[in-house]
Amino acid sequence: MNPTAPNHSASGQVTFLGAGPGDPGLLTLRAVEALASADVLIADPQVLDVVRAHARAHVDTPLQASTDGASNPVPPNGVSTLRDTANLVMTAARAGKRVVRAVTGDPGLDGNVAEEMLACAAEGIVFEVVPGIAAAVGVPAYAGVPLRDAQGTDVRFIDARCADDRCWAELGTSDATAVVSTSLDAVAAAAGELVSAGRKPDTPMTVTVAGTTTRQRTWTATLGSIAQVLKAAKVLPSADGGQPVIAVVGERSAAAQRDRLSWFESKPLFGWRVLVPRTKEQAASLSDQLVSYGAVPHEVPTIAVEPPRTPQQMERAVKGLVTGRYEWIAFTSVNAVKAVREKFEEYGLDARAFAGIKVAAVGEQTAKALIAFGVKPDLVPSGEQSAAGLLEDWPPYDPVFDPIDRVFLPRADIATETLVAGLIELGWEVDDVTAYRTVRASPPPAETREAIKGGGFDAVLFTSSSTVRNLVGIAGKPHNVTVIACIGPATAKTAEEHGLRVDVMSPEPSVHKLAEALADFGAARRDAAIEAGDPVTRPSERRPGSRRRARS
Repeated sequence: MNPTAPNHSASGQVTFLGAGPGDPGLLTLRAVEALASADVLIADPQVLDVVRAHARAHVDTPLQASTDGASNPVPPNGVSTLRDTANLVMTAARAGKRVVRAVTGDPGLDGNVAEEMLACAAEGIVFEVVPGIAAAVGVPAYAGVPLRDAQGTDVRFIDARCADDRCWAELGTSDATAVVSTSLDAVAAAAGELVSAGRKPDTPMTVTVAGTTTRQRTWTATLGSIAQVLKAAKVLPSADGGQPVIAVVGERSAAAQRDRLSWFESKPLFGWRVLVPRTKEQAASLSDQLVSYGAVPHEVPTIAVEPPRTPQQMERAVKGLVTGRYEWIAFTSVNAVKAVREKFEEYGLDARAFAGIKVAAVGEQTAKALIAFGVKPDLVPSGEQSAAGLLEDWPPYDPVFDPIDRVFLPRADIATETLVAGLIELGWEVDDVTAYRTVRASPPPAETREAIKGGGFDAVLFTSSSTVRNLVGIAGKPHNVTVIACIGPATAKTAEEHGLRVDVMSPEPSVHKLAEALADFGAARRDAAIEAGDPVTRPSERRPGSRRRARS
């Protein structure tokens, strides 16, 4: 039977899905498809956030409810959590639901999931298996530790929690690369087992915690020195010693090799918490770019966009587009595109209404918003992406070639007059129309405000003077350990007026160039620490007590 075909029986179907070791980007395409159609999502707590992002908004998550105690109470004492999970899967499937059972790593390596599959088979419930990347394979790859080489080194996988004397003995007498699944506080004991079984104490070893996530941390040692290395790093003893780790034992994990292959933890902003104070729509592409540098972006809207108080002026201008009143329309922001698009939709218009009208966009992001609307701009600045840059490329009005001398300029209520004055100087008549209002957003949650003022963020990106004023107004001034990055001189001046030290300046007034500049700053900071023989730390780890909190 095809597991992806519609199920016409009374019972539902179950997809046993591997969610990988932690990085959301490691989900397969088939996993995303299955999650999008799930009625019920039953996921291991470690990967719930990873998979829930791809599920429908109101998908049922009974396992989480059981854990929270809000509903679906946990069965009586004496019944294991694993049995509870199996019961939830079977109950939902019997009710005709499409169930996704998501597990950490790969379901084929989870013995408990195998029991759940057998239960489905016994009752004739249709199920499918979507493989995932196993932690024992994915984590070493992210740690820069290849498990095999051109000589075809043998690889052995062992779970220290259930390994017996025979397992250790076989591994101890072998020269295979050993991948050991264990916990942080038990890794030294596992190393001891290997040495007792015959491995040399100077055999290289790497230990990785929180693999494939931006919390990943890897230590390089030997079987004989790992206990001292973890103690010297002040990792142990720790209340979090029970967290899982992947240890790789063998020549492939040698420090000299890993220094060249550690691609993930060496990203310029690895693990940095970066505050992005923009509207959510504006922050999305910037956050994606920061993630590519290894950062953890935290979006905090500082302004909210609202319709103009008096919409009549905007209504007349949109009607003028249709009746041929304008030669040009100039968009100076993504929000301006959104405002005009919403007004078009209100009137039942679409991109065809721009036929015969020349369209200008102030920069790449605004141009992308127009293209998404179905409009290809005729003019985008070739240099600086700003009102001044747009004016440099804007043609003067020529009564011979331009049958109409009027420009429609939809913009914010607080926009500067630079573009209007420049267009008038070029001979154009300008209908300067308030398309939307910008107002200060509501304060972020208390936890975020405390992180801002207490140094919990490593950097903050200011993309305008208003984001500086509004962030300080709704959340307080960032701590002095936080790296301050500004998009241009005017924004930097405003930041300094609010008592902030500006560390990074974008070479161009572009949010993506600003992110690049911050990444360059982070890379230089990392290189300086390595050259000095110092540990690579994040700016937030410089605040008092941060080292203790970082381990908690």
